[in-house]
Amino acid sequence: MKPRTSHPEIHGWRKWVSRSLDLLYPPRCVVCQVGLADGRALCDVCDADLPRIAEPFCQKCGEVFPGKIEDKFACPNCHHLKFAFDFARPAALRDDRTLDMIHRLKYGRELHLAKDLGRLAAEAFSDSRLAPALAGGWPLIPVPLHRRRQQIRHFNQAEEISRVLSGHTGLPLLRGLKRIRSTEHQTALTRSQRLENLRGAFAVTPAGERHFSGSTAGAVLVDDVLTTGSTVDECARVLRRAGLQNVVVVTVMRG
Repeated sequence: MKPRTSHPEIHGWRKWVSRSLDLLYPPRCVVCQVGLADGRALCDVCDADLPRIAEPFCQKCGEVFPGKIEDKFACPNCHHLKFAFDFARPAALRDDRTLDMIHRLKYGRELHLAKDLGRLAAEAFSDSRLAPALAGGWPLIPVPLHRRRQQIRHFNQAEEISRVLSGHTGLPLLRGLKRIRSTEHQTALTRSQRLENLRGAFAVTPAGERHFSGSTAGAVLVDDVLTTGSTVDECARVLRRAGLQNVVVVTVMRG
């Protein structure tokens, strides 16, 4: 994937507002607090220091393994699992600094962090397996929040990341899924409990139905963190039933 020199997510009046806010409230790196410019939240040094996913890693979930493994492989956790998605490709390894940025976006409503998190997620597209998505213009579909949770949060972090990711990849953003059932938090649940908790929680939106009626080649599911993969697996299952031939997953971080 060729890097873009411009950032279409900030243009026109938004760029003017961003620069005005920089003058009023000079931005600082979210990690080291050094002064920044142009709306960035992460300095080059800290950005480069965040650990990325690199081979060898599981071809299903992106879990990285130490040592020298030359062949493509599936990790022990995925080896006997059948996912509804083709594969998941996180961009970054689990790291407290990256996780802090994600938490500050989600729970602290620091929406400016989506810019750097989306840019980080775009690095996943260096994986050659995502070339068909780029060539085919597959839509980016953010994992949705239930409307009650979104009313409390006022935004969906996966959608904010997808919007920035769209600017870097040129892929369209499609709100193709909706959450039709509120579920309890997944953190303390096992994978089997998570799958049961999510069953029947998602449905295709009218916008998704219109898009899939004209193109069923594939889609890219987008979320902030991949942990067990149960949420994106259920989302992919719904998209498969809608007729999609390929569903791949891109996330900022591997949990």
